[in-house]
Amino acid sequence: MYTNMIEMVEVSPRDGLQNEKTQISTSDKIRLIERAIEAGFRRIEVTSFVNPRAVPQMADAEEVCAGLPDREDVTYIGLVMNQRGADRALATGRIDQLGAVCVATDRFAMANQGQTSEGSVEAAKAIIEAARSAGKTAQATIAASFGCPFEGEVAEERVIAMAASLAEAAPVEIALADTIGVGNPAHVSSLVTRVKEAIGEIPVRVHFHNTRGTGLANVWAAIGAGAVTVDASIGGLGGCPFAPGAAGNVATEDVAYMLERAGIETGIDLASLIETNHWLSSVMGKELPAMVAKSGGFPAPEKQEEEIA
Repeated sequence: MYTNMIEMVEVSPRDGLQNEKTQISTSDKIRLIERAIEAGFRRIEVTSFVNPRAVPQMADAEEVCAGLPDREDVTYIGLVMNQRGADRALATGRIDQLGAVCVATDRFAMANQGQTSEGSVEAAKAIIEAARSAGKTAQATIAASFGCPFEGEVAEERVIAMAASLAEAAPVEIALADTIGVGNPAHVSSLVTRVKEAIGEIPVRVHFHNTRGTGLANVWAAIGAGAVTVDASIGGLGGCPFAPGAAGNVATEDVAYMLERAGIETGIDLASLIETNHWLSSVMGKELPAMVAKSGGFPAPEKQEEEIA
């Protein structure tokens, strides 16, 4: 059953850039955020508050926050792994929503956050409470929901149990992340359906990587199973420094094109996204993976004008 509207969260300023070797200037990160707003995004993951030695690209988190446009209609999300990160994010006074992360397996949780999987769930619940105490909101993401780079297959029951535990802390949503892009539509449909049943009224968000070319199919399956929010990254950039083999996120342009052509509104302007792709490509000094930016939308703008005339 498909809805007629899906919320998209732009994650390129954080997840898109965090694994890139080319150091991006703070001013370009801020411009990327501004461009996302101009394209229609109202929720943007702007940075992460992590150890800069581990993720050098995010060393300027506070500076990025200081340069964020003053927009009451935009929710700025800061990814945090622990209480220290939460404190840093809240101290900026510019982050509206904390993004907590827990991991479905022990080995990945140790690599990512230096704690067990269960420990990461408890840390995420504490972050959600810290946000609430500060008058902010928080959401939680379960990383490696569909497979782990270290332990392989992840049982659905494990992810469902984690989601049920997170739901006790009442986050604004719970996300299922395919961190290394191993998910398939059947698995996605099953897990989203079962997690929805386990967490009641809390919305499900999904976060897919296109490592093996199944990203768009997984987005479609997730929406059909009841997910209401989709993460995506302009250009298809992305990857996790702690997950071997993790390639880019699903591309914002490709997701927006697919959904709009299917009659599902996103509120995102595709032409603006394509322009931003070309701008970001010049900043990165390379062509980006997104397909729609290469081929263009359909019908082409000039064809649409002819039809209107």
